Amino acid sequence: MSNYYEDVYAIVRRIPHGKVSTYGRIAQMTPVPRGARGVGWALAGLHPNRASAVPWWRVINAAGRVSNEFHAALQRELLEAEGVIFDNRGYVDLQWFLWNGEDI
Repeated sequence: MSNYYEDVYAIVRRIPHGKVSTYGRIAQMTPVPRGARGVGWALAGLHPNRASAVPWWRVINAAGRVSNEFHAALQRELLEAEGVIFDNRGYVDLQWFLWNGEDI
């Protein structure tokens, strides 16, 4: 059986530039779904320097907000650099920016 974290990372690597997904949607795509928290734990285990290999910043919560308390400003900055737009309350329009997982 493959490593759950590596399964999560493989899916997150497929999120295109300028798109986001949610913890829960990633969990649904994994071979052994462990819920959104499992995805959060997997991404929290990444060192920010590994950002180029696994674009952790493209995963946000189901409400369309950044929920990474340790790197929230960096995550938002990286998303905005990719063209993801936040409204004045800090939400991303999931109807526009949500990746549908089409290549899984």
